[in-house]
Amino acid sequence: MEELWIYLPSIMLAYAAFLLGAMSPGPNILAVIGTSMSEGRKSGTALAMGIAMGSFSWGLLSAIGLTALLATYASALLVIKIIGGCYLLWLGYKSLRSAASKYDLNTMTLDGDKRRPRDFFIRGYLIQMTNPKAALTWVAIITLGLAPDAPIWVAGTIVTGATLLSVIMHGLYAVAFSTDFMVRVYSKARKYIQATLGIFFVGAGIKLLSGK
Repeated sequence: MEELWIYLPSIMLAYAAFLLGAMSPGPNILAVIGTSMSEGRKSGTALAMGIAMGSFSWGLLSAIGLTALLATYASALLVIKIIGGCYLLWLGYKSLRSAASKYDLNTMTLDGDKRRPRDFFIRGYLIQMTNPKAALTWVAIITLGLAPDAPIWVAGTIVTGATLLSVIMHGLYAVAFSTDFMVRVYSKARKYIQATLGIFFVGAGIKLLSGK
């Protein structure tokens, strides 16, 4: 129990980074919104669960890869922190620039004939697994929560908790955005959301680069 309290702040920071990242309207979120609006809540939810499972896959691969790398080359953490910190700063810049822009929320719909929920699940998984942003984001998230001497259960806790957050967040998107009302509300709040994301990602990037 004492170990949990030692690593809890870093774990919660990783969760916060993942949660705020899930609020950013990237390809996965726009696909869930567009599918929920055009194909209905059931199809949107199936797509959302596929994306969540893709997120779990990236998280697992990142955690295994980083822990194995650090077990062999402890000094590699410095390089990973620099890469992760720079990427978080880039995400912060993009979010702040997006907050200052005037573009509307452009949703994505899937081409082709009407699909079954299983097909939407598979498409959601493929969307996430072919998204390089997802891989880089997971590397940054694991690095935020993983100290050099952290036991393996810390990485497992981050992946498990973030996966649950992904299921909840993407599921909520599918349910909420099956109505035009929520799309209008989200569009109006977009600038504030993006500004919050930008500030957080810049702060997290500085934290990684400073080593604090």
